[in-house]
Amino acid sequence: MNAALSEPLSDAAFSTQNSIEESYTQRSSVGIQANVLADIYKENINIALWQRAFKPELVTAISEFVALNPRLSKSVTVSPSSAFEILDDATDGTAPKALLEDIAELVDMFCCLFELDDVGLRLATLHGAMCPRFHVDKVPCRLVTTYHGIATQWLNEYSLDRSKLGHASNGKPDSESGLYADDSDIQQMTCADVALLKGQSWIGNENTALVHRSPAVATAGARLLLTLDFA
Repeated sequence: MNAALSEPLSDAAFSTQNSIEESYTQRSSVGIQANVLADIYKENINIALWQRAFKPELVTAISEFVALNPRLSKSVTVSPSSAFEILDDATDGTAPKALLEDIAELVDMFCCLFELDDVGLRLATLHGAMCPRFHVDKVPCRLVTTYHGIATQWLNEYSLDRSKLGHASNGKPDSESGLYADDSDIQQMTCADVALLKGQSWIGNENTALVHRSPAVATAGARLLLTLDFA
């Protein structure tokens, strides 16, 4: 990760570089180094989460970009070498250089990790929950990161009842369907965190894809969300 874009989280926040929950039921790997993302290949992992923080100057630049682009919604196919130029053009030159560099670096990491030539990229400013119900993705794996605003929520395997997902909820809200027992079971990513979410199309993971949702967005707030998918 480019040192100009982010700074390490405090030692007080983490006792180790990477904390991996090895039990089958937990199925998560969390760390403060980018190499934690490679843990997505472990059979008992369905989310690999890289916890990071942006420097104040990047936070300010992103906030200004969101204010200039309140209805941004761009879906493009990019490669590591083309990502910067394509996104610069797609945002009419309004995106901060540091933001474009960070996105291009994530594209490069995603392509390297999965041996891809290019990826499907979506960058959007959101004012509401794009997927407000807990669900799983019908993809092999998706990269998700929030550059501004509240970030993605997810459930640990041990705290959910998959039989209550989707139509099986009988129309009840997630909080009443029995999908999870208590609001404290809901895990929350932080703005700047980068996560790989294993989906249903990952071979061998058809019944254990990560259960997650978009968070509710505050009335006066907005999210800047980036997702990367296999092209």
